[in-house]
Amino acid sequence: MTIQRLADAIGVNAKTVERWITQGKVPYRRHQYAVAAELRVDVTTLWNDERAVETSADLSKAEIVTVYPHRHLVPTGLWREMYGRAEKHVDVLVYAGLWLSEDPQFHRLLKAKVEKTAQVRILLGDPACAAVHQRGIDEGHGIMGGKIRNALMNYRPLFTSHPEIGFRLHDATLYNSLFRADDEMLVNTHVYGIGAYMAPVLHLRRLPGGGLFDTYANSIEQTWGGARPVADHDLTGV
Repeated sequence: MTIQRLADAIGVNAKTVERWITQGKVPYRRHQYAVAAELRVDVTTLWNDERAVETSADLSKAEIVTVYPHRHLVPTGLWREMYGRAEKHVDVLVYAGLWLSEDPQFHRLLKAKVEKTAQVRILLGDPACAAVHQRGIDEGHGIMGGKIRNALMNYRPLFTSHPEIGFRLHDATLYNSLFRADDEMLVNTHVYGIGAYMAPVLHLRRLPGGGLFDTYANSIEQTWGGARPVADHDLTGV
């Protein structure tokens, strides 16, 4: 990010941005949040004063649209509506997410989004990894690897018809399943001893200066960077 590019993005003179960097000048509050939003960091990372900390905390709270006590209580159409509004980012970070893979409307939505040049990324757990095995035990069934292979089989027609849809497998220990559509996200928490469908879900909407949404979004980026492509043996287990 160059000084000129940042200045253009937030509508100030490049010399002004330069003074913030070289002379320690503190921008107006509106410019602080504009810069933080452009750099995708919490505002307190850049200017850590008490007022900024309090305001940032308030903004993070404001990013929570609502909380559902269980995933099965999330309105059925919300997932499709949220992803239907997306223009740039469609991300799914789960272990299996079998229920999504079984939805033909979701498949059609993925095709439509990638055909309009949106970035579509589906991250599933590596069926053979220790984290997947342990999650199955934690949920009380021990068959998570099989659920992932079923999801992969459901998605298989997309592998060839729309190779621009990104599918990768991760070996991360997930504390949440994340469903991002541009600046909206559903965060399905993971709770020991119960399936994800019984765990709470947070509906988030990103606000400039609020750090909650970006905390989860950064987790998607890191997991994607460490994930691997899907191989034939992942579908069969052989």
